[in-house]
Amino acid sequence: MNTQSIDAIARAVLYEGYMLYPYRPSSVKNRQRFNFGVLYPRPYSEAQSGEDAWSMQTECLVEASDRTTIKISVRFLKLVDRSVWKLKEPAQDRDGDESRGFEPVTTLEVDGKTFAVWQEAIECEVAVPPTNLVMLEAPLEWPFAIPAKEEPEHLYDANGRLAGMIFRRQELVRGVVEISAERVADGIFKLQVKVKNLTAFAPPGEDHAGERSRNRALTHSLVSAHFVLGAVDGEFVSLLEPPENLHELAAACQNIGAWPVLVAGDERDNSARTRDTMLASPIILYDYPQIAPESPGDLFDGTEIDEILALRILTMTDDEKSEMRGTDDRARRILERTESLPVEHLMKLHGTMRELYPADRWRADRSSVDAWKEEMP
Repeated sequence: MNTQSIDAIARAVLYEGYMLYPYRPSSVKNRQRFNFGVLYPRPYSEAQSGEDAWSMQTECLVEASDRTTIKISVRFLKLVDRSVWKLKEPAQDRDGDESRGFEPVTTLEVDGKTFAVWQEAIECEVAVPPTNLVMLEAPLEWPFAIPAKEEPEHLYDANGRLAGMIFRRQELVRGVVEISAERVADGIFKLQVKVKNLTAFAPPGEDHAGERSRNRALTHSLVSAHFVLGAVDGEFVSLLEPPENLHELAAACQNIGAWPVLVAGDERDNSARTRDTMLASPIILYDYPQIAPESPGDLFDGTEIDEILALRILTMTDDEKSEMRGTDDRARRILERTESLPVEHLMKLHGTMRELYPADRWRADRSSVDAWKEEMP
């Protein structure tokens, strides 16, 4: 199994929409983020009449035996509220004096670096222990909890004097993974996996309406949630191109908020393809998706063109780059990588021919097309 390619696809899904060009919190498009795969607390979802999901389900078929083992993990981002605090009175020495107190600010500049209020994210994974598929005919529940956490980070100037503080706060997230399997034909099982956000959350009142309530609910949510499914001594069945005898069973699989595709192996090499891993993503993909080999790294927008984004980043003003650099470490790495990108690598992003055919094959195909045209009325 090529785990490196699988992880690359999963990370692209995980960070889709995390931050969009121009990668600054002051841009309108970054004021409401994370549109894919968000599972809100159940009370919040029900208060919104179910318009915002609190659960996700995927179903797929497995060619299996009594020895088949299933591995399941749920991956998601957990938001971290980052506030910025300024020392009320400038420190006079390296030791600083927190007794002067801090005051909240929207941005703080320390030695030319800007720190802004922002929602960061940490990667989370809930891994269910490998389980025999036959045993899953009795449904399994795997509860999980990601605890609340608070972390202060002091900011010092070039002379070592205390200038301010960043305060990061995570809220509790609690949920459950539900797994079951059903034998639907000889040697064929239908596997169902659900994840539910069961975090306690006070329904929004009049003082927590609209966008304010949504932002508060997001801190208790599973963001960019998706499943990675693995089979040992068994193989998954493509739901996009199932064998003829499994068409009806594949069509009966119900996927809500996540759509499973095969991800192991090289999609350009049939002999290298395997069927032991599936990615159930909130973004609809095709079997064996790949990140373009020319891509120099994450841009948080897998549907965009790397060349366009790289060129736009290079045209940003110094002030815009300063804001981007101070917003988020991931955004800073994008900026540094783009600014150091060699010209020859940038040229590779301009265009790539993916497939070449022998001339005799092209002539044969062309002859078929010409013959078809002659038959047309």
